Amino acid sequence: METFLEFLREVLNGGVREIGAYFFRKYVLENKKTTLRRRKQKGGYQKK
Repeated sequence: METFLEFLREVLNGGVREIGAYFFRKYVLENKKTTLRRRKQKGGYQKK
């Protein structure tokens, strides 16, 4: 019974570690902001 509990603990630790790594990659590493885009300037005469 004790070995089964150790095995179950290792499986759960591995799952938690994988989920933590997934969210770290998703929200920290891949969330780099790209450069802000400016609006294109319209040339010529602008009638308001």
